[in-house]
Amino acid sequence: MAKTRGSCLFAITILAIAHFCNCEAVLSQKEQDKVSTLPGQDFNVSFAHYSGYVTTNEKLGRALFYWFFEAVEDANSKPLVLWLNGGPGCSSVAFGEAEEIGPFHIKADGKTLYLNQYSWNQAANILFLDAPVGVGYSYSNTSSDLLSNGDKRTAQDSLKFLLKWVERFPEYKGREFYIVGESYAGHYIPQLSEAIVKHNQGAEESTINLKGYMVGNGLMDDFHDRLGLFQYIWSLGFISDETYALLKLQCGFESFVHSSKACNKIQEIADKEIGNIDQYSVFTPACLANASQTKMLLKKRPMTSRVSEQYDPCTEKHSKVYFNLPEVKTALHVPSRLASAKWDTCSDVVNEHWKDCSSSVLNIYHELIAAGLRIWVFSGDADAVVPVTSTRYSIDALNLRPLSTYGPWYMDGQVGGWTQQYAGLNFVTVRGAGHEVPLHRPKEALALFKAFISGTQLSTSKPENSISRDMSALVSDS
Repeated sequence: MAKTRGSCLFAITILAIAHFCNCEAVLSQKEQDKVSTLPGQDFNVSFAHYSGYVTTNEKLGRALFYWFFEAVEDANSKPLVLWLNGGPGCSSVAFGEAEEIGPFHIKADGKTLYLNQYSWNQAANILFLDAPVGVGYSYSNTSSDLLSNGDKRTAQDSLKFLLKWVERFPEYKGREFYIVGESYAGHYIPQLSEAIVKHNQGAEESTINLKGYMVGNGLMDDFHDRLGLFQYIWSLGFISDETYALLKLQCGFESFVHSSKACNKIQEIADKEIGNIDQYSVFTPACLANASQTKMLLKKRPMTSRVSEQYDPCTEKHSKVYFNLPEVKTALHVPSRLASAKWDTCSDVVNEHWKDCSSSVLNIYHELIAAGLRIWVFSGDADAVVPVTSTRYSIDALNLRPLSTYGPWYMDGQVGGWTQQYAGLNFVTVRGAGHEVPLHRPKEALALFKAFISGTQLSTSKPENSISRDMSALVSDS
């Protein structure tokens, strides 16, 4: 009885503290980060989600924003996956969450949400990170901090974020962990993976159990990325023979982020020849609302638009409305002192002041393949920013031993794309997808993701009805 009475007194004391003191002082940081409901959400969900900040530099006041979604079912048994967008300078919340793999997508009014039926938190716990500082809701108390971002600091800050985040969410310490993303995250992902592997080698206890990573339409090597891009847009008839020759001459060995004046000039000519198409998805309509702001060819930022079931080429515009709503910022725990700051999908300041940029990450691929990580590279074949030709050139440069022949994989009886397995790497294309594969081919992208985290192969068996048709044709011909 005494033990029960003591427990009751303890509970009453806690309630009294919560009542008479600041309740946030009693709640853990994780509980404070929990999101109860969102503006424009007129439906219920069965999973918990959290958003908030992790400080990566106390002296400068540098803090990165995250949004975390538990898996729809059996969250305790499913892996943890970090999603990263690129730019450099673009928000993973704006693109990854709000129009690609996240559960909450935004309707055309910019104020109402709908549930994404192909959300990746059906298969894993998904963590979105806005990195580096200056991207999305991430901030620094030192304004000059936004002018010194680069590849190396982004990797180190993201590592610090993860180490602190698992302290806040200790149930994910040691959980199977994967990193996935696209575009300039083709740099972020292997660089962060390398940082994690090195950290684990020197740590007494591995709190980040990195198993592998997957990169979509990602920058891998400046020379091969440009060579493949020029070839892609020329082969589709988007540019003239003369411009194709000049692009190879003036831009062949240029950095993707820091180009010369001569290279920029011929890029402008190429952009005029291409016209007002969505270079991130060349066979779908462009967003006419953004026609006056058509982005230059080769300028690295993930995307001006996209879809759900009925294609909407202006999804980026909807995000700009929604994430600037004061009530949305409050719901996502953005500090009140930052509430008046304009939120944008991509930061020009971060992009234009980017410092170090590796010309190639292929050496890191070799290092991480040797470390035994599961590595997949995928490519939407309708992307004219980091096209499938660029990715294939970079994979060829790795000189990996093929383990399978190149051939189609299937989804619902149709060719979903093409794939080939190498010693240490899987390559997959997604037919008809642009730069943001999960936006244009959400069902195929979810199947791809499930295969990746389970370590299984996509279906390469030809549908039986196709075989029957082929046999019938042979009989008829004979």
